Amino acid sequence: MTDDGQDKDQKLGVRPRSLSSDIGLLSSDRLVIATHNPGKLAEMRELLTPYGIAAISAGELGLAEPDENGMSFIENACIKARAAAKASQLPALADDSGLAVEALDGAPGIHSARWAGPDRDFHRAMETIEQELRARGATSPERRRAHFVSALCLAWPDGHTEPFEARVGGALVWPPRGDRGFGYDPMFLPDGQQRTFGEMSSEEKQGLPPRGRGLSHRARAFLKLAEACLERR
Repeated sequence: MTDDGQDKDQKLGVRPRSLSSDIGLLSSDRLVIATHNPGKLAEMRELLTPYGIAAISAGELGLAEPDENGMSFIENACIKARAAAKASQLPALADDSGLAVEALDGAPGIHSARWAGPDRDFHRAMETIEQELRARGATSPERRRAHFVSALCLAWPDGHTEPFEARVGGALVWPPRGDRGFGYDPMFLPDGQQRTFGEMSSEEKQGLPPRGRGLSHRARAFLKLAEACLERR
C-alpha cells in the first residue's frame, strides 16, 4: 500500500490487520454506535471501555434510522452500521439481536423489536410470547427452549464491513423475573444459571474476561470482534 493509501485508511479509522489478511483493524479512538436504544448503547459503551474507544450513538448525533429490510441479523446489523458510518464519516458499530423461540418456529427472531410495537413495550411482547407458548402447550422447560442471537457489524465510511455473530441458549420463564437489562431479558434463563438476564448485574451479563465470562450473546459476539479488529490502548 502506498503512503497515500495508508493516510486515507488512517482517516477512515481502519488499518489492515496484516499483509496476509484483509480484516480491518480499527485505529480510530471514536466510534458511532448505530442505535437509538439507551440500553443497547450502555452495554456497548461498557464493552468498549477497556479498549479506550469513545462511543457516541446515532441517536445523539441525530442520525436517521435506516429501514432494516434484511433477511438475517447480520444483514440488518450491516445495514445500520453502513448507514451510520456513511452519515457520520466515522467508523460505526451496529448490533442486531433478538430472541428465537424453538416452539414458535424461531419467532420473533429478526422481528423481536417489532413484537414490542412502536412504543417498545417489551412487557407486552413477553406476554404475547407467553400466550403463544401456552396456546401450543409449551409449558415444560424442555418445550420452552430459546436462544438469544447477537450480530455485530463494524463498518467504515468507505463501505468496508466486518460482521460477527454469537448466541446463548436457555429457556423462557414466566412470570418475568428482574428489572435489570432490557428487552426480553426478564424471561430468559440462560443455560447453567439460576437467574434470568433481568436479575443479573451488567457485569455478570456483559463482563469480559478476565473478570467476567462474556455470558451474554452480545458479549460473545463482541469478543470475536475485539479479537479480530480491536487493540487495547
